[in-house]
Amino acid sequence: MNHLIKYGIYSLLFVGLFSSCNDSKFLEENPETFYTVDNAFSTSEQVDQVLVGCYSHIRVMTCMVEENMTAFAFRGGNGTDMFDVATIRRSNRFNDYGILNPSNEVYYTNYSHWYQLISKANLALYAAELPQISWGSEADKAYVIAQARFFRAFAYRNLGELYGGVPVVTEITTTPQYDFKRTSRVETYQFAIDELEAALNDLPETTNSPGRLVRGAAQHNLCQLYIDKGVALEEAGQGGEAPAAYAKAITYGNDVIDGSVYGLMTERFGSRKDENPDFYYANIESQQTPDHLYSAAGYPIEGNVYWDLFQEGNQNYQEGNKEAIWVAQIDYDAYKAEDGQAKLQYTRVYGPVYRDPMSAHLSGALEDVGGRGIVQTMPTMYTRDVIYDGKWGKDMRNSEAVFRRTFLGNVPTSPYYGKPVPWSVIYRDGESQDAIDVAKTQCFPVSCKISTDKYRGIADGENRSNLFRDEYLIRLPETILLRAEAKMRAGDNAGAANDINLLRKRAQCDYLVQASDVNVDLILDERARELVYEECRWNTLLRMGGTIAVDRIKKYSYWNDPRATLTKNFNLWPIPQVVIDTNKDVVMEQNPGWN
Repeated sequence: MNHLIKYGIYSLLFVGLFSSCNDSKFLEENPETFYTVDNAFSTSEQVDQVLVGCYSHIRVMTCMVEENMTAFAFRGGNGTDMFDVATIRRSNRFNDYGILNPSNEVYYTNYSHWYQLISKANLALYAAELPQISWGSEADKAYVIAQARFFRAFAYRNLGELYGGVPVVTEITTTPQYDFKRTSRVETYQFAIDELEAALNDLPETTNSPGRLVRGAAQHNLCQLYIDKGVALEEAGQGGEAPAAYAKAITYGNDVIDGSVYGLMTERFGSRKDENPDFYYANIESQQTPDHLYSAAGYPIEGNVYWDLFQEGNQNYQEGNKEAIWVAQIDYDAYKAEDGQAKLQYTRVYGPVYRDPMSAHLSGALEDVGGRGIVQTMPTMYTRDVIYDGKWGKDMRNSEAVFRRTFLGNVPTSPYYGKPVPWSVIYRDGESQDAIDVAKTQCFPVSCKISTDKYRGIADGENRSNLFRDEYLIRLPETILLRAEAKMRAGDNAGAANDINLLRKRAQCDYLVQASDVNVDLILDERARELVYEECRWNTLLRMGGTIAVDRIKKYSYWNDPRATLTKNFNLWPIPQVVIDTNKDVVMEQNPGWN
């Protein structure tokens, strides 16, 4: 990327700070060197650097998951129906409601991250209107403002989905404030909608700069926001207004899916279009020889387009990927030169640990066992097995190349050396429950989204912990699933089934959806198949309303913690207690169930 993330946004405050002076003036005060918001900006490039800070902020929140409990819970989905923690990470469990309360750091860190993004966006909007800023054209200025408004709306959409009604802050603040007032959840969504609709026409349909915002990103978020608004209206007893919201969601979904430049990739493409993933059954590098090589294709080479989507160099629209709408930029050269955050620590955080429970048969930290994982969070049995029950081999998203389930023994003394290790052995069937729990929570199928057969930078001293590919923030299949949801909520189950079948046909499934099959659970299951390791599952569950989040967490959690301790119903995270306590001049109400 690239230039979007290389430099900090605060460096502009020091431009021209040191200038020449004569001795007689040395002790005199010079207010020109005192920087304020009004005089710190002198060029449009400096204003754009604030936007660079916004892009970087989003990337940190969504992609930089190392040791970051906010990311585990936010995008990683820790504690949802899809993800739980291994036995060795029980101290980081996020579904034990005997210990979860409004003072938990995850809630506060996440909440404050969104307001930090809002603060940056507000600063960019203020600076863009300063009289001393010269713009190349009115269109340049309009695009900067549109990006800033997008970031502000994006933050409020997330805050509304996770926390409900929150204070809407539209100005930069220079003094402490203790009287913030919450809006309603509907009002929070409406503010985000208004922001995006105001910015829509100033966002380009395409851009030559990978990672920069385009109109489709706003339309996708509007589709989601109008669904959110419809659900919130129903929850607030205003169900009569919900159909209009769902109709708007469908319209914005149509704009992206049917009326724009995007389309599902259906033929192999990109940097490895003539390849399939190859692995060596080897637990040390010296054993990675041709006689230890095996393929993990699973589908004919001409059909495995889903695997192509997650190979390095294939993520951006500018690289020929027509389903890429918004992509975070991860640049290896920038990482080596100066940007130490330009990496996806997915293998480390999400990767399994075969080497401990399976040391007799599967050891090491090479590609064949998913790289150097430390299993900070793991897919539940629902995510890895239940959603494919009865459908094995009938879905490209469950192929060996995409969701690898075959592991050849790599320990020479193992009876399975060079042969597939059965899952009954991997899961230690017949042993103690403790042994089974250790195995099942540390050993699991490996997604091509979190691992690869070709790690970048090994010769430079990198290890197999990190990926250096760009990362999707919005991919067209999610828009399709949002439109399907909106159609379902509007009563058009046949239309919803047709949308879901767009994805199933691309995945070469022979099991298609009928209108009578469509319900919320089907939508959530399809999101799990298509968007595993991509979507923000907490947002998805909480915005569904009712008891859907609670019911599914209880049903699919690996551990019994929520089944034993989740005695309340909720579809909102709590307002962080520190926020309530410091807002001393106005009482800020806590969300239901969290008092």
